[in-house]
Amino acid sequence: MTLNDTIHRVTQRVIENSCDSRAAYLDLMQREAEDRPDRRSVSCSNLAHAYAGTLHDQPELKSGELPNIGIVTSYNDMLSAHQPYGRYPERLKIYAREAGATAQVAGGTPAMCDGVTQGETGMELSLFSRDVIALSTGVALSHAVYDGALMLGICDKIVPGLLIGALRFGYLPTIFVPSGPMPTGIPNKEKQRVRQLYAEGKVGRDELLESELGSYHSPGTCTFYGTANSNQMMMELMGLHIPGAAFVQPGTKLRQALDRAAVHRVAAIGQKGNDYRPLARCVDEKAIVNAAIGLLATGGSTNHAIHIPAMARAAGIRFDWDDLAELSHVVPLLARVYPNGAGDVNHFHEAGGIGYVIGELLEAGLAHRDVLTVSEGDLSRYAEEPGLDEDTLVWRDPGPSGNREMLRPASEPFQADGGMRLVQGNLGRACFKSSAVEEERWTIEAPCRVFQTQREVAEAFKAGELDRDVVVVVRFQGPRANGMPELHKLTPPLGVLQDRGYRVALVTDGRMSGASGKVPAAIHCTPEALGGGPLARLRDGDVVRVCAVTGELSTTTDLDAREPAPDPLPESGTGRELFAMFRNFADGAEQGGSAMLATAGL
Repeated sequence: MTLNDTIHRVTQRVIENSCDSRAAYLDLMQREAEDRPDRRSVSCSNLAHAYAGTLHDQPELKSGELPNIGIVTSYNDMLSAHQPYGRYPERLKIYAREAGATAQVAGGTPAMCDGVTQGETGMELSLFSRDVIALSTGVALSHAVYDGALMLGICDKIVPGLLIGALRFGYLPTIFVPSGPMPTGIPNKEKQRVRQLYAEGKVGRDELLESELGSYHSPGTCTFYGTANSNQMMMELMGLHIPGAAFVQPGTKLRQALDRAAVHRVAAIGQKGNDYRPLARCVDEKAIVNAAIGLLATGGSTNHAIHIPAMARAAGIRFDWDDLAELSHVVPLLARVYPNGAGDVNHFHEAGGIGYVIGELLEAGLAHRDVLTVSEGDLSRYAEEPGLDEDTLVWRDPGPSGNREMLRPASEPFQADGGMRLVQGNLGRACFKSSAVEEERWTIEAPCRVFQTQREVAEAFKAGELDRDVVVVVRFQGPRANGMPELHKLTPPLGVLQDRGYRVALVTDGRMSGASGKVPAAIHCTPEALGGGPLARLRDGDVVRVCAVTGELSTTTDLDAREPAPDPLPESGTGRELFAMFRNFADGAEQGGSAMLATAGL
């Protein structure tokens, strides 16, 4: 199928806008590949330090003949998605020996859970944890004794951070290794019902905790289609997984077979072999566009409107919200997964999952087939689903959708567009996830009520001060103000107001969780309020218009005639003072909200 004209045009624009920076990146990776010494020429003292702890594989390491694979792990057992990684290094080393290679844990990265820090001060470290993870990945791979890399990570900032760090060592072949989602818990509608009852004061903490534990109940990724599972989707669309690895549950024979295949494959695509596939060549302009297309086609997390530009920059690629919005006009919505639908990622996977989506996109000319993947062949391999024939890993056509309430063909989508819209005007530029909101709520115009914290919103809600048509503005939540936390605690009270019949919208320079939905929201507003951005000039009662139809984010107030509210003083505690450098140097949300990339000149 011929590639869609708009997708071709956007891709060409990205290539043209990235011409100089991409060339500089590829030149750097070429020099790095050429300058990286053969391990056998490295000082014996250096090698002794690298090999001293690896007694079992020392003879092979000393020979320097076999590929040595660096494992970067984000294991901890506080984060359910990453708990399975605890035993991975032992297995991956066995698989490496099978493939005539060795493997070492090169290093670890932090892995915070946004689900634990939602509404708490620790959330103000969350976005910048991506920079820390990228830096940690850089430290891990800096030892120059690896011929390939395996990235063990799943959740919100962790996969983008791993990819950003790994791209600075893009001469290495690199494969991402997920561990899969936990089994399905209580129905999502029931969880949502209890949350809203709690917000209204109709149930207590005991009932709420039991409900939450019924949903988040075992090792594995949370089963809603938020940022973590959107990460896994993007790794498939970019060709950085073993095909179909994203949503196979932990502890299964199929999961282990996919992990084994990842090790064997990364050993086979190194510089010394006949099928060299360095990460720098896999992550090109077409791969970045494919990631955005997958996000739109599946109704993925709004957080990736920040992460995709940041990941692209690490590879010398310029991608912005204009590109995302233009793609959204032609990429249809093929999936409705909770919170955008009733079923979770397990139901999505059972219905045909990511293999079905990729197949539909390719067949309709809505994704780039001709990308270099870590697998054999092009993106067509990712339109298949994995399975076992006795103990042999095989791939097969997923067939038609197994649940048309969740997964539809490109010829009969849920929506004609991808539902990630750019809204802009005299209040700045922001993202609006229309795929999560009923079309009758795509336009909200009402007097605003201005807040600076989630807690203030909750207090006003409990006092009945928001029982009316209202645009809730929560400002000073951008990267430079406080690290741009997710404002997930706003979802239940705003949802209650909407259910009461009021026309409600949210405008903020902060983020919303990948689990948000239902309430119209203009998020990631840039310029942020800190430093006199437009949101800092709003006052209670100003009429604000948010319209996903016309792409408008505006107020009738003459903002130029008004002084901005004073910038709040930075908060301390919970380690936030340690991140002052990140806040001070962070760039805007549309550029990725990164201090590290901004100061590196990328």
